Amino acid sequence: MIRSQLLAKLRKAHPHLSSHAVETALDTILDEIAETLSQGHRVELRGFGSFSSKVRIARTGRNPRTGEAVDVPPKRHMHFRASRQLLERLNRPTTPG
Repeated sequence: MIRSQLLAKLRKAHPHLSSHAVETALDTILDEIAETLSQGHRVELRGFGSFSSKVRIARTGRNPRTGEAVDVPPKRHMHFRASRQLLERLNRPTTPG
């Protein structure tokens, strides 16, 4: 699902809200998650999962074209862990058909 599809579903589920209000709410939620992660904190959405940022340590890598050693600085990356409820829902047996 892409952002526009999510917005369409939210608009359909909440027809009493204006399109602008739905879009503003989604932007606010996503911005807050991104800001919290960038500060190194964890975001937990009960029943869905948790987001956290982890640090990859500095290392020496290789340029694949030349084979030359390259210093790679430390970086932060996002990690997602699905909740038990979400995993159960994903692994629920499906009926053939």
